[in-house]
Amino acid sequence: MGKQLTVARLEEHPNLPEILGILAQLAHVDDAALPVLAQGWVNSPSLAVARHRALAPDSPLVVEVLAAFEAVGALFADDLLGEASYLTVDRDVTSLALKAVRDAIAAAYARPVLAKREHDALLRPWRAVYPEPLIHEPDLGPRAEQVKQLLSTLPQLADRCHDETGRALFDGLVDRSYVAEADRAEAVASAFEAAVLTSRRRVWALIRRTGAQGLSRSCRTCRPALDADARDVQRVLALCLDAACALLVSDAMPDAATDLLTDPVTALVPLQRQPPAGASEPPSS
Repeated sequence: MGKQLTVARLEEHPNLPEILGILAQLAHVDDAALPVLAQGWVNSPSLAVARHRALAPDSPLVVEVLAAFEAVGALFADDLLGEASYLTVDRDVTSLALKAVRDAIAAAYARPVLAKREHDALLRPWRAVYPEPLIHEPDLGPRAEQVKQLLSTLPQLADRCHDETGRALFDGLVDRSYVAEADRAEAVASAFEAAVLTSRRRVWALIRRTGAQGLSRSCRTCRPALDADARDVQRVLALCLDAACALLVSDAMPDAATDLLTDPVTALVPLQRQPPAGASEPPSS
């Protein structure tokens, strides 16, 4: 068995590369991988003990592990519901596959307290599909830097109670959220279809989850006052996330549709210019 270890922050975790490799891959687990993951997942007394140890209260960063489990459920919510016409994998297969995914996450975080055989056994179905980490961060599409820049703006909006610039930006976005609502709704539907066709619908879900978390992190002191404008928060959040998702699939949408969704936000939140057509951005580190 591995030694007990106290880890205060993810950045201090001795198994950080493996953890980041798995977390970054989650939004890119495609339909072809799900049956393989499901087939590889097994249960046994020894694996049950390993899972219990990995999720014990004193396991490293176990609260983050549980948060990652919640994120997995959110990314695959449509798949688990099993009703959308674009689904190609039975939801029972997906459910089994996600057990393998959760095992991999738990094993990576708990590596310091697991025996090597326990760690390897929990990771085996994942490693059958992903022998090595393929990416270091989720692929946010051809305008990834703009997506990240837009998402990074949302915490500033959450601090509008103490930030005059954030309050002015928030109020401006509320006003713009009422413009061309019907047209923007149609464009969002088209953008999601593009996400499905380009196998980015789980990244789409990741962006929306990340953005919602960013805007919800307001201070406790001012929370009651901010709750009073909950409807405006939802309008601003939808406006910003629709823009971010349009940037995600901008290479699969007409420019006019992308502009319709992004212009209300970029008019107030100038983003970095996209690279010229055919140019490639440097890889993220």
